[in-house]
Amino acid sequence: MQGTATHTPSVPRPAAPQRPGPARPPGPQPVHAALICVALPALAISGEQGQLTGQGLDGFYRNGRRLLARCLIRVDGVEPVPLQGRLTDAGRARFVGAVRTAVDEGPDPAVTVERLRDAEGVERITLRSAAGREARLGVEVSLGTDLAELGAVATGAAAPELPAAVHASGLRWSAPGLDAVVTADPAPDDALASAGLLCWEIRLPPGGTRSIELRVRPETPGRPLPAPGPSARGGAPWGDAQAEGDDARAAALFATSLDDLRALLVRDRQIPGDVHLAAGVPWRCGRLAPAEALWAARMTLPLGARLAAGTLRTLARTQLPGPGPDRGRIPGALRHAGAHLPPGCTGVEATLLFPAVLAEAWRWGLPGQELEPLLPAAERCLAWLRAAADEGGYLADPHPGGPYRCEVQAHAHRAALLGADLLEAHGRPGAQEWRDWAADLRRRFRDDFWVEDRGGGRPAAALAPDGRPVPHLGCAAAHLLDTGLSAAGAFAPGLLDRVRTEQLARLLGGPPLDSGWGLRSLGTKEPGHNPFGHRGGAVRVHETAVAVAGLAAAGFEREAGALARGVLDAAETFGHRLPEMYAGEQRTAGGAPLPHPAACRPAAVAAAGAVQLLTAFAGVRPDVPAGGVTVRPPSSAPLGALRFTGLSVAGRPFAVRVSRLGLGMVEEAADGLQLGV
Repeated sequence: MQGTATHTPSVPRPAAPQRPGPARPPGPQPVHAALICVALPALAISGEQGQLTGQGLDGFYRNGRRLLARCLIRVDGVEPVPLQGRLTDAGRARFVGAVRTAVDEGPDPAVTVERLRDAEGVERITLRSAAGREARLGVEVSLGTDLAELGAVATGAAAPELPAAVHASGLRWSAPGLDAVVTADPAPDDALASAGLLCWEIRLPPGGTRSIELRVRPETPGRPLPAPGPSARGGAPWGDAQAEGDDARAAALFATSLDDLRALLVRDRQIPGDVHLAAGVPWRCGRLAPAEALWAARMTLPLGARLAAGTLRTLARTQLPGPGPDRGRIPGALRHAGAHLPPGCTGVEATLLFPAVLAEAWRWGLPGQELEPLLPAAERCLAWLRAAADEGGYLADPHPGGPYRCEVQAHAHRAALLGADLLEAHGRPGAQEWRDWAADLRRRFRDDFWVEDRGGGRPAAALAPDGRPVPHLGCAAAHLLDTGLSAAGAFAPGLLDRVRTEQLARLLGGPPLDSGWGLRSLGTKEPGHNPFGHRGGAVRVHETAVAVAGLAAAGFEREAGALARGVLDAAETFGHRLPEMYAGEQRTAGGAPLPHPAACRPAAVAAAGAVQLLTAFAGVRPDVPAGGVTVRPPSSAPLGALRFTGLSVAGRPFAVRVSRLGLGMVEEAADGLQLGV
């Protein structure tokens, strides 16, 4: 019934007592807006304004410890107004701010403050004056740290700041087993340990500049200063590769990705000559991540086989010894797999990748003296696969008892076929048995893993242990296209026949999976879809690159080109430094991809994935053991004209050009290589 509205004065009620809810579990600090300088094992993190505030993840780090958390600059008691902050390369950043001073005439600031920051612990502060008279300025740098572990900082559980002590031309902080020292040049006029302040009185003549350099370093009490850790600037295991073409973004993405990969290089502790890639910054730059390291090494094989060799040697030393069911397996952690499947094992993935990466590195030109010592480790991986596969020939992940994932069967199939190539070429027994095993897997997979529906069918994401298919559609299906490089520039056969491969290509290029910015990890029509879900809907650059390379190799150029252009567009919004993932929201006109607040950036598989995604359109297919290399780019040239220089085939520089008509031409190659199309 409708009536006349009346107003009743509200009477305050006593607040109900608040019941403490369950403690919120600690989670990673957001990093999507952070500016991160990386030269592992060193990094520096701040916002784009440049001030290290002591809050969140801000700070200089080395070997996983925060040496300096707070580095605040004030000029005449005021913080500079931030104007710009940006990376100049993976390990360095430049910040510029302006300050209002007594020498200003009108609204235009006459004094600017520039900070040049190096991840390895150097910060150069330069004041510049454009005033017509001398400026006398008081400069204060406020310093502090907790010497906390990165893991504690990441979850917001860092300790309070430690007390400082004056040390030479700077300050020192001490914790059990570690000291951090900041020195300044020139020495400060005053140092106040209780306040963590270094102070200078600076005279800036008209048009003049004055600089202060701060250096942050760790010290171990009672022991000499340890030798510096490996730096990405010490020489990458590849040459000076470059890309250029009609789309200038391809060159920018290629260059930035190589810069990020250099910054993520880590030396093996046992054999410093062997390098591999850390998974990503800031969350995964400590412990070796075997699957990510192998994927990154594999996707960068066009740059040369040295990174793959170092990664394989490092992982061979981690292989589990026998006797027992785990003999030959490479250990790895469990990884979240989304809403429909339990966590998968990265060790299973790495064990299956090992023989495939070794075989493909051999095709790209890994020398025999480096390959031969790694063959026993590859044989142990294959022996583990034979023992771990169940009576039906499928491999559970995690093993034993887990579901039979479609991508794991693809990895096992690739390992068997490429492993057989290695065994046969090097006089080892078992090659034909592995080819027969792979053929039997193909036959059964095509019957068991295909789910018919009105849209033409789809591959099952997995089979449950009871044989029931898990039918949801996700990016993991892209691994079915990734068969691996075989002899004479060909690819190994896939688990799907041609008709079903064509249907998979349509699915990968359709709106449920293709967000317009790259491939979603779970289709939009699937239950549990979340555009921010690691494996539940976010765009993962790694899987998108796998899809692009597989689609291009299988002849589905339209779908490959659309996915690649989407990633190029996304990369531009991220300053060409791709994060490991970003939100899988549907692209709209004038929109931009949403960053994921917990994504590593830079990340090894994202940077290496960009290399694979771009070089896939050059169509370089080497078979160095047979003395040849084939160049077969997509005939439609989805990215227009492209040119790559500084690639590596047979350990020698390799350059290739692709025309707008999709014609490939080799411009530089090792002597004696037979070239084909």
